[in-house]
Amino acid sequence: MLDRHDQVVRRFADACRRGDRTALAAVLDVEAIATCDGGGVVPGPDGPAHGAVDVARLVMTSLCGQVGVELTVESVNGRAGLALRRASRAVAVVGAETAGAKVTALWIVLNPAKLGGWHRG
Repeated sequence: MLDRHDQVVRRFADACRRGDRTALAAVLDVEAIATCDGGGVVPGPDGPAHGAVDVARLVMTSLCGQVGVELTVESVNGRAGLALRRASRAVAVVGAETAGAKVTALWIVLNPAKLGGWHRG
């Protein structure tokens, strides 16, 4: 049986796969925070996104709805997180922190220099 963290991350992943901003916001804590690491190579926000609405908007623009991208739930830092790949090449890895039934924090790695170990094949 999946623990609560895994269930929450899977709900988040399902909402992302569907591109459902309302469902994303519903699984995010009202005070959720998301930080992106593009390494100065991949465009991203200058600072963290704060609040369910802004975090959902960030996730929609940087993760969801990309053509040809496979989103999977995988172990990230020992807990359920997300990996996004295009043609077996990682384009993002997302670590998540949860409390109860909500995502409270996301760490979104977009920096290609940090994604090499996530490539398949």
